[in-house]
Amino acid sequence: MAKSDTDKNKEDELEGTEQPFVAHLMELRDRLIYCIYGLVIAGVLLAIWPGPSGLIDWVATPIRAHMPPDAKLIAVGVFSPFFVPVKVLMMAAVLLSLPWLMYQIWMFVAPGLYSHEKKFALPLIIFGSLLAYAGIAFVQFFVLDKMFNFIQHFTPASVAATPDIASYVESILSLYLAFGVAFQVPIVVMLLVRFEMVTIEKLKAMRGYFVVGAFIVAAVLTPPDVISQLALAVPMILLYEVGIWGARYYVRFSRSPEEREGGDKADSTPSSS
Repeated sequence: MAKSDTDKNKEDELEGTEQPFVAHLMELRDRLIYCIYGLVIAGVLLAIWPGPSGLIDWVATPIRAHMPPDAKLIAVGVFSPFFVPVKVLMMAAVLLSLPWLMYQIWMFVAPGLYSHEKKFALPLIIFGSLLAYAGIAFVQFFVLDKMFNFIQHFTPASVAATPDIASYVESILSLYLAFGVAFQVPIVVMLLVRFEMVTIEKLKAMRGYFVVGAFIVAAVLTPPDVISQLALAVPMILLYEVGIWGARYYVRFSRSPEEREGGDKADSTPSSS
């Protein structure tokens, strides 16, 4: 019997596209090489301008604003004046090349996705990158200023606050990472709903638990001051709501044609009383 058009449309569009394991390894190798190329190019560009010293000055801006005009950060370690700028340069190179790195990840996984999944996976990757940038910018332009202002009020007048540059950069980078990851809450929520691991109604019912969990995570990942903890917990709670709202639309428009057809039939079927 000849197949109908509907049956043909339901055929696995990935059939025949399987690749041997060695081909996957070669593709992974190529994507990793491209990632390294992107990191090297970004590092060279940043080394030319603004340079390691310029990056250090930019990173140190929030704490310098709460220090005396002639005060400077100190370098306790013998090799700190060299390794700290290099560490900041590498971190900045990763951030600058983040869209390129995400694109390489996308190119590696795209052959294994259906057409309807490809349509919405790429915007999700871009959205995740923008959220990471937003989290880091939130730290640099808001959290650090408020945090150091809060700490400054507890510094005795007889104590000269001269932070070590290595300790300062390490703390700042950990905050960048914490906020960049925490700002991915909407992505996680939408994916959990999309893969039917949890329902939107269940997420709404778990709001109270998430609020408690957000403050626990903030207490673990941030310094022991109220400002930074609130600055992490409150955005996570708001982003949780954004994820619930976005999950409605993401699940609806990322369904396959077969899922949409089945959903439409279920909606059109009259319920029995």
